Amino acid sequence: MASSPILTTSLPQKQLTTSSSAGGFRLPPPEKLAILLDKSESVDLVKQIHAAILRRNLFLHPYHPVLNLKLHRAYASHAKIRHSLSLIHQTIDPDLFLIAAAINTASTNGLRDQAFLLYFQLLSSETVPNEFTFSSILKSCSSQSVKAIHTHVLKFGLGLDPYVATGLVDVYSRGGDVVSAQKVFDRMPERSIVSSTAMITCYAKQGNVESARALFESVPETERDIVSWNVMIDGYAQHGFPSEALMLFQKLLAKGKPKPDEITVVATLSACSQIGALESGRWIHVFIKRSRIRVNVKVCTALIDMYSKCGSLEEAVSVFNDAPRKDVVAWNAMIAGYAMHGYSQEALRLFDEMQGTAGLQPTDITFIATLQACAHAGLVKEGVRMFESMGQEFGIKPKIEHYGCLVSLLGRAGRLKQAYEIIRNMEIEADSVVWSSLLGSCKLDGDFVLGKEIAEYLIGRNITNSGTYVLLSNIYASVGNYEGVAKVRSLMKEKTIVKEPGVSAIEVDDRVHEFRAGDRNHLQSKQIYTMVRKMSERIKSCGYVPDTNAVLQDLEETEKEESLEVHSERLAIAYGLISTKPGSPLRIFKNLRVCSDCHTVTKLISKITGRKIVMRDRNRFHHFVDGSCSCGGFW
Repeated sequence: MASSPILTTSLPQKQLTTSSSAGGFRLPPPEKLAILLDKSESVDLVKQIHAAILRRNLFLHPYHPVLNLKLHRAYASHAKIRHSLSLIHQTIDPDLFLIAAAINTASTNGLRDQAFLLYFQLLSSETVPNEFTFSSILKSCSSQSVKAIHTHVLKFGLGLDPYVATGLVDVYSRGGDVVSAQKVFDRMPERSIVSSTAMITCYAKQGNVESARALFESVPETERDIVSWNVMIDGYAQHGFPSEALMLFQKLLAKGKPKPDEITVVATLSACSQIGALESGRWIHVFIKRSRIRVNVKVCTALIDMYSKCGSLEEAVSVFNDAPRKDVVAWNAMIAGYAMHGYSQEALRLFDEMQGTAGLQPTDITFIATLQACAHAGLVKEGVRMFESMGQEFGIKPKIEHYGCLVSLLGRAGRLKQAYEIIRNMEIEADSVVWSSLLGSCKLDGDFVLGKEIAEYLIGRNITNSGTYVLLSNIYASVGNYEGVAKVRSLMKEKTIVKEPGVSAIEVDDRVHEFRAGDRNHLQSKQIYTMVRKMSERIKSCGYVPDTNAVLQDLEETEKEESLEVHSERLAIAYGLISTKPGSPLRIFKNLRVCSDCHTVTKLISKITGRKIVMRDRNRFHHFVDGSCSCGGFW
């Protein structure tokens, strides 16, 4: 056998000459080898030390089991997981520490089956598992297996160990079992920031942001780490509290510590996206650069999504083009950005480029974005071909979202019967969202007979959401059947179904201002209404005639006109006109679909004022410039 490879390293000479010889050379003693393993900077050095250990049969030495553990950890630290785990099979009678370390390595690297195999081998021996064993195996537990492991924890009397209890809280949290997580958490004699964060995560994932915030605030400020802040900010962002997420982010910055990381900015950018806070999003982008936060693919994707949803497609494209590395999620975000802004051909071009230049396979999310692009432009032929190619070319089974896009595409193109047949013949049961899409198309196309038939069918089978009732009410109102409107509203009241109120928002000076129809709560309400009246007079002089058919209430014509004047988007535009520089663009964000009358009015205002007005409604973006809209009337 050749001499040990350890002699080829740059180890200090005195370390090589302080032990007994091997092959004519003196090697370091086991204690020195253990230290060298701890300090190893490359996997080659670990392999050389491993060779020395094998040469001297130190695996068999009863006084040096620590070398096995050190060698295992060294391989694991250099991502050589197979080498690391193979040591357990090379070791005669491995001790508890080596087995627990191997379980931890397997769990940390997602090798659940191997982790459980090692755990069961441990149980079948005479060795008693300790707290490290359980905290390691819990990392591999699912919501089903955790119950069995929890039983073992209690059997061995480790239920109150802080590390084991934290692991249990974490597993129950990941599985959404709030009750079990809460029980374990409440019994903990002492709580660390890790256990508290696990419980905060549990609350936040379930949407219980109040309990999450209360627990977050109970943790001393000096103990809160960035993980706990991230969980709370993301909890707000993911469950419909974007403003609270932004305020908490500002509070974090004011504290100075801990420093935000890439996870923080991704969650905060998501909050900006939801309320159209473009200036806040731009500031965060600058903050990322100044703070030297690692701009990984997730941060790039969050920036693309934020700029797209906040109305600045140009900046989204700039981030996308400058990104050093783009995965399929980043491509999907950019395709979706083009789609929501009505640049359908660009979206389809990017779809082809993703597969060609980038060599990436589309996912189900990619097809949702491309189908939406087709729907927004009325590209029926392309959309149907895209839908069919999912299964035929890419082996992707359509989900309810894909059917919803296809139904929307056909419905907007006036092919209501075809859309209806697709819903009836779907392999999966249509949900209220898909049906509402067809109902909306029935109203737009004026097919009130089919719309009424569908709505009454859904209500009779309780396949509804609030939108279904609203659409049926609107269908009745469109044909002047106010008795039918009254019946629907009575039914909604009986079932405690509340119509979602229309809200329009505009960001001015880094602050988001929200308006509802007829809103007079703003501090500048008087000036806003003065501008509303001024704009109404000017657009009428340009030939504007109010579309009172958009008012679905039993009112006199004059009352209908007055009602249209104070729609939430009109108030937001008026506020933008009085509070920003002449000629600067306005960006309005509405949670519902913009009505036909407001669409016409916004086109006229853009022409009169010389302003570009970007409006995002529930379905898409509208870019109003010099009296025309990017949607081309197809929306």
